[in-house]
Amino acid sequence: MKTIFLHGLGQSAGDWQPVTRLLACPPAEIDCPELFSWAEPGQLAYPRLVAGLERYCGAQQQPFRLCGLSLGAVLALDYAIRHPDGPAAPASLVLAGVQCKIPTRTIDLQNLLFRLMPRRAFAGMGVSKQDFIRLAHSMRTLDLSRGLRRVACPVTLVCGEKDAANLKASRQLARLLPQARLYILPGAGHELNTCAPQAFADVLRKQA
Repeated sequence: MKTIFLHGLGQSAGDWQPVTRLLACPPAEIDCPELFSWAEPGQLAYPRLVAGLERYCGAQQQPFRLCGLSLGAVLALDYAIRHPDGPAAPASLVLAGVQCKIPTRTIDLQNLLFRLMPRRAFAGMGVSKQDFIRLAHSMRTLDLSRGLRRVACPVTLVCGEKDAANLKASRQLARLLPQARLYILPGAGHELNTCAPQAFADVLRKQA
């Protein structure tokens, strides 16, 4: 079964390499799309990414699971809510550092920090500073909690022990999704694909 890895807000597809190397799967079983390529420059916003993910998953010719971190996890959860069954539905989800209801204060703080960062800091992500700010702002009132009952597939939740911003939300989501299993990785922070790739890969093997 193919695994589609969805990167976080401040990441690119390459940030999944520490995990995918450890999994040692055949190339045909792994996809790591560049999320920001799904929107034209100057048009980067959350609805554009949702539409891009729907096109991407709709073109799959085999069963797939979605594995997302942060922004990628939100997109994966949103997609599962929109596609609970049928050929385009995911076989399972792996959600790392996820929030089903985006904390407005956190987004506002992030946007303030983004505005203070130099433009060159965004070059490695393939997106402009203004597009990055626009994307974060477009998620400011996002709330997926009402759609959780539509998630039909198995769910694996993963969170770093030191990811204070998302640990409470992960535990709450585990209670709201009866088919979910939560793994808390000791000593790990938020970007589990880079700070705890071995532990994350181990979770993926258990879920497969």
